[in-house]
Amino acid sequence: MTDNPYRMLGVGLTISGTILGPIAFFILNSVPMTAIAISAIMIGITSIAIATTRPRISPEFSQLMFETGMENIVSFLEELGIKSKAIYLPSTMRTGSAQALIPLTENVDIEEIKRKIPERLIVQYGENPDDMAIAITAPGGVGLDKLEIKSGSTATEIEQVLNYVLTGLLDLANSAEVHISDRQLYIEISKPKLQYHDKWYYRCIGSPIASIVASIASDGIGKPIRIKEESYRNGNNIIHLEVLV
Repeated sequence: MTDNPYRMLGVGLTISGTILGPIAFFILNSVPMTAIAISAIMIGITSIAIATTRPRISPEFSQLMFETGMENIVSFLEELGIKSKAIYLPSTMRTGSAQALIPLTENVDIEEIKRKIPERLIVQYGENPDDMAIAITAPGGVGLDKLEIKSGSTATEIEQVLNYVLTGLLDLANSAEVHISDRQLYIEISKPKLQYHDKWYYRCIGSPIASIVASIASDGIGKPIRIKEESYRNGNNIIHLEVLV
């Protein structure tokens, strides 16, 4: 048994109510005391149930670690003077967790990215010596490889996985709606709990929610994807993705 306060409280109340109940009913013949004992048992069982859902690491600590890692990436990219937008790669072009490729130059020939990107920080994605990029683990893509369901290439299939991840798994939004037109994807995230901020980091890599969306969409379509535009309007996150061929 761990030192979970809810579990300790629940066990204490359950044991106390179990002992007090028979004494109050059969010996003291007290209805109020019997009711208190039954209430203690019910509250105790509820506390034990709550203890099983309590995360081992607090959400506040997880957010702190995420923001720390994000700031480190920001400092690193700013120090190198990189301003190009990240390219999210499908699983067929990477190894390990979902990766975002940040080219060192803005003029990128996507046709040069024809092979799997190795698990290194600085990678060469093409044949030319200048085809260099920074490969980072996508901020919102950690653990997506272990999803029970995989995305397909249609708007309905992508929307289904996004709702499963953002609404059911991570509880980051109310819903997701996907529209595909030619090589453009338009995703509207309803009531996101992580808001978009118009700053350099988000314009380069995207917000955490946009990162999740781009990672899932890229894997479903099977092609590299770039976050073309992201905005926050009327309480919804509007994400515009561009499929690179």
